[in-house]
Amino acid sequence: MKNYLIIGGSSGIGKELVHLLSKEKHGVFATYHQHPLQAETSETEYHFLDVREPELDLTFLPDVLNGFVYCPGRINLVPFHRIKPADFLADFELQVNGAIKVLQAILPKLKAAESASIVFFSTVAVQTGFNFHSQVAASKGAIEGLTRALAAEFAPVIRVNAIAPSLTETSLAAKYLNTQEKVQANAHRHPLKKLGTPQDIAEMAGFLLSEKSSWITGQILHVDGGMSSIRG
Repeated sequence: MKNYLIIGGSSGIGKELVHLLSKEKHGVFATYHQHPLQAETSETEYHFLDVREPELDLTFLPDVLNGFVYCPGRINLVPFHRIKPADFLADFELQVNGAIKVLQAILPKLKAAESASIVFFSTVAVQTGFNFHSQVAASKGAIEGLTRALAAEFAPVIRVNAIAPSLTETSLAAKYLNTQEKVQANAHRHPLKKLGTPQDIAEMAGFLLSEKSSWITGQILHVDGGMSSIRG
């Protein structure tokens, strides 16, 4: 049995990943901010955490962690001229500084595992430009840079990778998929003609946490229905 910390494990991709790891009987320490959940197994724990707080209480964690996944994010698609500098900073605080604070606090626990894995989340919009995506692309672009830099610094003890999805059917994207017409239109934009699901992304995260990906680090994995590399 291995121990995993999932920040943002109560909804969307994080919730699905907790379910996947729980089924495999791993020790799962998941956090929530707004949506507390009942643990599925005796090996799974949920704890409240606001990563924007100056001091983080992570005393519930064991001495050794085999993996760390950071799920919190926002999607705010508006024209650039309507975005205030403070909006960019708020995204950076949640999506980048939050990840950094948690990682710095748990780094000794990951090193103690002797072979650990970190998984971050980016977006297809970093490497493929889309209208109105400047806010999310700015902070997630920082995550991609952080992924590569930390992969170099932590090798060979800790692997670091990121997943860059396209639009998936989660609560985070709900306001952009609130009619059947919007669902169909967004699905049709992808070469595979369908939207991603939380399970699609969680399966990749589970793979990156496992020994099956033991020779993969410093990569941005595009799980995006072909959006980033195929033109119809």
